Formats: sequence, C-alpha cells, structure tokens
Amino acid sequence: MPEKRPFPEGQGPNGDAKRTKGSDAMAAARAKAAEIAARFAKKPASNGASATPPQPAAAAPVSDAQAKLAAMKARMAALKGEKVDAKSATPEPTGPRFATTLGNRRLSETPKVEAKPKSAPKQDEELENPYFDPKAAALTKSRGPRVLVFNEHGKYLDQASKLRAQARLEKIQRMLALQARRAGLDENTERGFLVQPPPDIEWWDEGIVPDKNYDCIDDPDKVKIDSDDSIITIYVQHPPLLKAPQDQRLVQVKPMYLTTKEQAKLRRMRRAADLKEHQAKIRLGLEPPPPPKVKRGNMMRVMGEQAIADPTAVEMLVESQIQQRHDDHVTANEERKLTKEEEHAKLAANQEKDARKGLYMCVFKINTLAFGKHRFQIDNNGKQLALTGVTLFNPELNLVVIEGGAYAINKYKKLMLHRINWQENAPPTESQVEKQASDPKWLRPVDEEGNTKDHSGNKCILIFEGEIKQRSFRKWGSRVCETAGEARETLGRAKLDSLWALAKSME
Repeated sequence: MPEKRPFPEGQGPNGDAKRTKGSDAMAAARAKAAEIAARFAKKPASNGASATPPQPAAAAPVSDAQAKLAAMKARMAALKGEKVDAKSATPEPTGPRFATTLGNRRLSETPKVEAKPKSAPKQDEELENPYFDPKAAALTKSRGPRVLVFNEHGKYLDQASKLRAQARLEKIQRMLALQARRAGLDENTERGFLVQPPPDIEWWDEGIVPDKNYDCIDDPDKVKIDSDDSIITIYVQHPPLLKAPQDQRLVQVKPMYLTTKEQAKLRRMRRAADLKEHQAKIRLGLEPPPPPKVKRGNMMRVMGEQAIADPTAVEMLVESQIQQRHDDHVTANEERKLTKEEEHAKLAANQEKDARKGLYMCVFKINTLAFGKHRFQIDNNGKQLALTGVTLFNPELNLVVIEGGAYAINKYKKLMLHRINWQENAPPTESQVEKQASDPKWLRPVDEEGNTKDHSGNKCILIFEGEIKQRSFRKWGSRVCETAGEARETLGRAKLDSLWALAKSME
C-alpha cells in the first residue's frame, strides 16, 4: 500500500503541540488589554499635556478610514494653495474597530475647514460646469439701473413737420404727373410695346435662398434645401384636382326629338292613364263625378226635352259653360307663367352658368361715337347680357372692351359687327341736348355751326378676341379720356394698356 500523507505540523496523533482552551483565552485577554491601553493613551492628560502613547510591539496596518482622511486633508490643502507632501502624511496607529468607538473617534478627528474666498470654487465650477456661459455672467455684472430719459423739446414737432412736408411733396408730384398725362407728353412713347423685365427672383424661390437674387445659387451651404428651416420637407403635397377647361364647355346631350305622330301617341296614352285613374277614384267615392260637358254639337242630345221646351235658355247655358272653360284655361296658363322677379332670376342663373363654362374677351375699335344712339346701344346691351368691361371715348379713336361667357359674347359681336349702322347720324332731340350739354365738342353729333357731322367713314372692327382666365373688370362702365395718356392709365389699372397701342397700330 502506498504511504499516507503526513499530518500537518503540530497536529495528529504524533503531534506534540495541542491547543488548549486555556491558551486561547489568555491570547484573547492580552489583545483586549492592549486595545484598552491604546485607547487610554489616545486621550489627553489632565494637566493639558498630551500623554505619550505606548509603542505597540508591531505597527498596525492602515485602515481604509484613515486613508480617506489623509486624502481629504490633501485636497483641502490644495485648495488653500499649500503643497502637501504625500510622504509626510503618516497614518496613525490602528484604533479600535468597534462601530460606536470608531464613529466617535472620526467626529473628534474631523478637521475644521477655514473660511476661504468664494472666487476659487466658482472658478473651478466655471471650468467644470458645461452649462456656464461667461458672456451671460459678464452682461449680468455690467447691467446697471435704468435711468429716466426725457425727450427733448420739439422732437415730435420736427417729426410732424417733416411728415407734412413729405406729404406736400408727394401731392405736388402726383399733380405734375397728372398734368403731364393730360398734356399728352407720353403719347408717342412705346411703353405699350415694351415687355417688363423678369424679376430678380421668382416668388417660389424666395424661401430657398437667403438673398433676393440668384447670386448664391452655386453655394450649397447657402441654399436652404436640406437644412432644418427649409420649406422643402419629406411630406408630399398633393394639389387639388381642377377640371379641364374643355370639360366645362361640354355640350349637354339633349333627348331625342319625337315626330308629330309620336308626340300625339304619347299624349293619348298619358291622358288615357289619367282618365282611368280618375274613373277609379269616382267609383270608390273619393271624387265627385264631373258635370256633363255640353257643347253646341251635343246640346240637343244631352239636354233632351229641356232643349226642346226652351232652346234659348239651353243655348245660353251652353255658351256660358263654353266661356267658363275658356276662362279656366287662360287662368291656368297665367298661373304657370313666371313673374318678373322669377324671369330675372332665371336669366341671371343662365348667364352665370354660361360664364362658368369659360370667359372670353373681345376688343372693338370705333372711329367715332358722337351719335347718342350708338352709345345707348353699346351700354344697354352690355348691361342686359351681364358683360363686364369699359368703353373709352377719345377724340382719335374709341375702344370697347367686353368680357363674359360664350353666348353673351356672340350676341354682342353680332350687335357690334352687323346690327348697328355706324354711318348713321342725326341731330339730338331736346332731351338729348340737355344731357349732352356737358359733353366735349368732339363727342357731339353736330358741329359748332349746328350741322350734322358726316359719319360716312365711321366703322367698327374687331381687333382682339380670345379666352381669358379671369375677369379684368368688376362691372360695366365708360369713361371719357381727353388724351391718350389717360386712356392708357385707365387700361393700365386692368393690366391691358397694350390694347391702346394695338388699336392705334390697326387702321
């Protein structure tokens, strides 16, 4: 058999040293006595001199509490500006390890921290705090108390006088511009043919570039496309669907027309159905039976003996019934007839429906409109057809601009190009003389001597016709323009000043 391992030293059956209960108790007593002696040696003597503690046989190891205390002393010394040598901080001998005793000892050994200026920790906080802004602190320190600031005497009086002078200057400029237009200084200019230059930047690009031009379009850093404040986002904006212009002008399919025989057949079938329903109601007692319909042809057969006895009375009765039926028929037709208000409402609805299908514009040029009848026809028909536009009276030429639906425009074209006799002229009546008293001489049908003007060369031509998106005028009206400048200004308000140059170029 292999040999067994020997027992540890001093143990086992052959061991010569055995621990006894008495030896263990003695070792514990010695340790307790040494601990009490160390505690009493730590306390100060009664005469004010500190007693020298007995030196232990062996140096006790440094505890964790003592190491933390030494580190705290080093940090405090560093704050005061002192240099602490780590080697000089010798750990104190090991004290008691009981919880109550150790706590009391820490409280008694805690050093008192001297008062120090607040600037040093603030600097450390400024360096360590990431949310500290020195600019804000500087502004806070430099802010002083508010002081009263009084306005100088006459400050607002000077401002008011400057504003009044500016208003007078603008008024003078407007008067000079109006006088220049009336004098016809800009009559021969080519402003009507000039095309306006394009803008520096389009309105849809104003939110993408910071400037009011395209100079920075090549710099990707300045173009707001991928930035947070860009108007371009990941969301898709779907515009509303609009009807196509040609869909608004679709001709409604009317029902198929019937021949005369088919219409009579339908009428007989409808009347027969109504008669059967009426007879059924009479049989059920819901309606009273109608009186016999007596006519001249069936008078003797219906009335019988009464007609033979007194034919004159029967004839008068038949004639009264015939007249009553005729009056009932006329009354029913009048009840179905529309009133004046309903007719106007129906006409306005039809005109609005015609305008919704599409708007058109026509421009007519007339040499002279001195005859009052022509002016009345132009004005009255434009109002009746619910057209918008303007009639410009000028010594050189007259312009008529109209806007409206297709039906109304076609009606007005026939009036202007075919129905009106433009060579016609006649002296004014007494009522017309009173109305034309304030008109200029070139707008009267007679000359200074009272003779009727010759209109044999007067004519009307269509210089423009086309479809438009929206109306340029809100209502129908007319204006007398002494000069070409005033006529251009009137058309310029509707952005149609080029029509005057077009009319002058067409002879």
